[in-house]
Amino acid sequence: MAGHSDLGRFLRRCRAALAPEDVGIAPATHGRRVRGLRREEVALLAGVSVDYYTRLEQGRHTSPSAAVVEALARVFQLDAAASAHLADLARPVRRGNQETPAQRVRPAMHQLIASMTEHPALVLGRRTDVLASNALARALLTDWTLLPPRQRNYIRWIFLDPAARDAFLDWPTVAAEVVGTLRLYAGRNPDDPQLSRLVGELTIRSPEFRTWWNGHYVHERTYGTKRMRHPEVGPITLRYEALAMPGDPDQTLFIYTTDPGSPSHDNLRLLGSLVARSGSTPGTTSATRTPRG
Repeated sequence: MAGHSDLGRFLRRCRAALAPEDVGIAPATHGRRVRGLRREEVALLAGVSVDYYTRLEQGRHTSPSAAVVEALARVFQLDAAASAHLADLARPVRRGNQETPAQRVRPAMHQLIASMTEHPALVLGRRTDVLASNALARALLTDWTLLPPRQRNYIRWIFLDPAARDAFLDWPTVAAEVVGTLRLYAGRNPDDPQLSRLVGELTIRSPEFRTWWNGHYVHERTYGTKRMRHPEVGPITLRYEALAMPGDPDQTLFIYTTDPGSPSHDNLRLLGSLVARSGSTPGTTSATRTPRG
């Protein structure tokens, strides 16, 4: 999946994203023939030769030292997530392409999120696989338990279920960010065959995914806000916290809350009462149908 070619593509994307004035270089008085920085400028700022940096972009040198990676991250003004991604891409490519064992959520975690009757909660694993969710999360988003195991995946739902586009008022932002999250995973796990299949399917079936994936942007979801519209209760603005679980590698607990006293808080409570009354997940955005394919 990821590999030496991805290192070169990521470097080119970073170079194109910066203007000369962003790094203290006076703008040229005549037109530049390349967008962003020139290779010579990056090499000078990073303290490496132009030939060495060119070989990095072209995939002819594949294992830069930690010092070079750190220098390039500084030149490109990368945040912590993008710097870590650059370091992942610069590591020697692992071989094997072995299937990873299925992830399991501990029973105590299932009990914990099930007890959260006022807050939607779900656990995402590798490749944004949905490993667990409580009733309120399934009512708010979709009931993944009704889908075949292969389709219980958050990013797949985002791109292949039309109802997801209706659910998020800022769908392009939400979708682009989750692609960036998957890019981070790909950098850490370049030989994951299940990831290769997922990316292949989404690349073929979603032009938006293909564009964002090829852009090589990365995004680490730690906390944020999502604006949604639920067919049963109306608009809901949610804050989320993403909590890594040290005892369970590659599992993240997402908990959603609303501002007390807000219309969103009232609407989420109404949705919770509908769930409690029905004993299931009424009015989910796509609980009664399977995403395309």
